[in-house]
Amino acid sequence: MGPRTANLLRDAGIQPSAQRVAVAAYVLETCDHPTADQVWARVRKSFPMISRATVYNTLNLFVKKGLLRQYTLADGKTVFDANVGRHHHFIDERTGRIYDLPWEALSVAKLDSLDGFEVREYHVVVRGRAKSAARRRA
Repeated sequence: MGPRTANLLRDAGIQPSAQRVAVAAYVLETCDHPTADQVWARVRKSFPMISRATVYNTLNLFVKKGLLRQYTLADGKTVFDANVGRHHHFIDERTGRIYDLPWEALSVAKLDSLDGFEVREYHVVVRGRAKSAARRRA
């Protein structure tokens, strides 16, 4: 992913250091929703000298620049999502795996009737068990 990743970071206004490119090469391409520690463990396999602080700082920079979204979805665990488009999430209670759900798959009614609130954005988290067909597709 090298030069393409570096250009993506430059386009977002991020100086593409070797550490940032290593983090981006994993986190911007995965369909998983990794925690910062999972990103650190994965990136260390190919970039053993990277520090946990560098990974955390890089992830926060990517969120700030709009390359990632950060969610607290399950048990207070913060995860990072490279899918920055509008979508919802399904958490498989059996495996803990997080799936992206298309925005159109769910509808939320009566948001405009929430008295005293101005809704700017929302997303729905659904919990349950993924059926075998859904596990194969993802």
